[in-house]
Amino acid sequence: MAEGASRRLQPVVAIDGPAGAGKSTLAAHLARRFGFLNLETGAMYRALALKAIEQDLDFDEEAPLLELAHYTKIALEPQREGNRVLVDGIDVSRRIRDTDVTQAASKVSVHPHLRAWMVDQQRALGEKGGVVMEGRDIGTAVFPDAEVKIFLDAAPEVRGNRRYRQAEPVPQVTEEAILKELKERDYRDRNRAESPLRPAEDAVILDSTSMTLEQVLARAEDIVRAHFSVQDGTFQSTGAGTTKK
Repeated sequence: MAEGASRRLQPVVAIDGPAGAGKSTLAAHLARRFGFLNLETGAMYRALALKAIEQDLDFDEEAPLLELAHYTKIALEPQREGNRVLVDGIDVSRRIRDTDVTQAASKVSVHPHLRAWMVDQQRALGEKGGVVMEGRDIGTAVFPDAEVKIFLDAAPEVRGNRRYRQAEPVPQVTEEAILKELKERDYRDRNRAESPLRPAEDAVILDSTSMTLEQVLARAEDIVRAHFSVQDGTFQSTGAGTTKK
């Protein structure tokens, strides 16, 4: 176990995976189940993207975005049913879920220096442990010493269909359009220069393509329990190594 992990009294559970895989749902469930904080790091990128939209910045220009990040205060306040997201003290929890912000965040997040700045912020949020963190590079870049790493995946067609069924009906938005946008995000995430989307070498691969939500949640709970024995409400490491499955 890495030095950082050995100093933590509670574990870090890292959940990575592509867009639409269900990471937020899984992270929220595990946080409730094991009494951890749910820190949705993707919300931080969306929060910055929202401010960039408001200031009419070019998403392809890293320098202005990085300058914006340095004088922007982004705060996550974990709640039972998800995070409350504040930008400079203003609650933007609902606004950052809108399609324009989500698409902007995917473009903003490709910049290497900006990602490095975000990683520092995310490490500070979870350094004491007792958190479930989900994103694209938690187990590879943010917390490579995380005690539990899950890479949640599913076929693009399945993820696109789930998003289509969950979205509010909009006449001009088809399932095909959602799938196209999702595949474009996959390409950007997997091919960016800094921290490309990939499973950590010691991550458990959880492919939900043919699984129900209940099966995914139960399997993830088993993965956490395989690494920790619960005693008197606290977690004690079993010392078990993580294996891909």
